[in-house]
Amino acid sequence: MSDTVMRHQIADYLNTSSSNTPSYALMGVGFNTLDENPNAQTDTKTYIHQKAQSSQIKNYQTQFPFDTDLIASEEAVMALYNIGRNQKTGAEAELEYVRVELFRPHETLENTFYGRKFKVAVAVTGITGAGGEAMKVTGTLHGVGDPVYGTFDTTAKTFTETA
Repeated sequence: MSDTVMRHQIADYLNTSSSNTPSYALMGVGFNTLDENPNAQTDTKTYIHQKAQSSQIKNYQTQFPFDTDLIASEEAVMALYNIGRNQKTGAEAELEYVRVELFRPHETLENTFYGRKFKVAVAVTGITGAGGEAMKVTGTLHGVGDPVYGTFDTTAKTFTETA
């Protein structure tokens, strides 16, 4: 049996609530792609005794490019669409996003998996559609600050930060 992780073994959830109580919607139906690009930033130097540069990772500029079909009944799709449609900026264009590794179940808690929670700035770059085709929403979720590590209960749809 292969240990290769398939795309369906990573679940993505978007907090669509405007209140202090999170309401995580699965980013599933409607999403054609949702990738993760850590975008490591490096600092390079060539010391006087070297011919080649030495590199060091100094930070990350995490991005999650997405491509969705505009499906009005899908809460996560509509949250992204509304940010672009209404041209929201600043804090109004920021959401919580959780990436759950379904291939890494918690050792003792049922329906609970390891994951990371990100604050993201939603940059919608296109709301498009040709004649006779489904409308699409495309863009990128840009990481804001550091991710929070923890677990996600896929039944209760709750994130718990790791101590």
